[in-house]
Amino acid sequence: MQKNSVKIIVLAFATLMVISWATSPAKAQTKKSSYPTMAPLNEYLMPQSEEIALARTAATKSISDGAEVMVLGHDGYTTAAQGTNGFLCIVERGWGAATDEVEFWNSKIRAPICFNPAAARTFAPIYLMKTKLVLAGKSKTEILQATDSAFEKKELPDLERGSMCYMTSKEQYLNDIGKSWHPHVMVLIPGDAAKSWGANLPSSPVIAANDPQEHVTLFMVELNKWSDGTAAPPTD
Repeated sequence: MQKNSVKIIVLAFATLMVISWATSPAKAQTKKSSYPTMAPLNEYLMPQSEEIALARTAATKSISDGAEVMVLGHDGYTTAAQGTNGFLCIVERGWGAATDEVEFWNSKIRAPICFNPAAARTFAPIYLMKTKLVLAGKSKTEILQATDSAFEKKELPDLERGSMCYMTSKEQYLNDIGKSWHPHVMVLIPGDAAKSWGANLPSSPVIAANDPQEHVTLFMVELNKWSDGTAAPPTD
């Protein structure tokens, strides 16, 4: 994949985190079809049983079957299935992205993501907080101001070492351009760490996205299989 022709759009849950890659023409097309305001809440909701099943597709059954699952309702995310292994699986919506992303309010986005225990404790809370603000009717500016304030006041936890997450669902819809993109895992490092890892340089095998709004750099590892074991499309 040519790094100089790629744009990373991160939907972090909080993180989730959703990620897409687009060439410059595609980026222009996305801007023309942007989503300026939030759609009616019902467009973001789905039946609980379907959301539980979709959330579990974020990782292989050996991981997701023992994970806690949270689902979105009118009052935010609530636990729909208790876990036994410390992992947390949810389906992120578009507001997992940075507030300046054009698909922040895209109601079609469904991004199953499964956080390992460290990420569940210290990264997922960002997305869950943003969700509460969204449901309270806050604007993107107000959401950013509130999360910035929460970081400054230490109301959001520092990212724990070893934090990572799975996004390997064949059913994921990350955005209108990338669609399901590729199955991948993300390693989460505090601050802007891309340069120190040599990421995104010509011929570098390391792919990273700095997300200053969430104080994290996401290092992505593409996989060759979806969570159901079927082959993924080849990388570009």
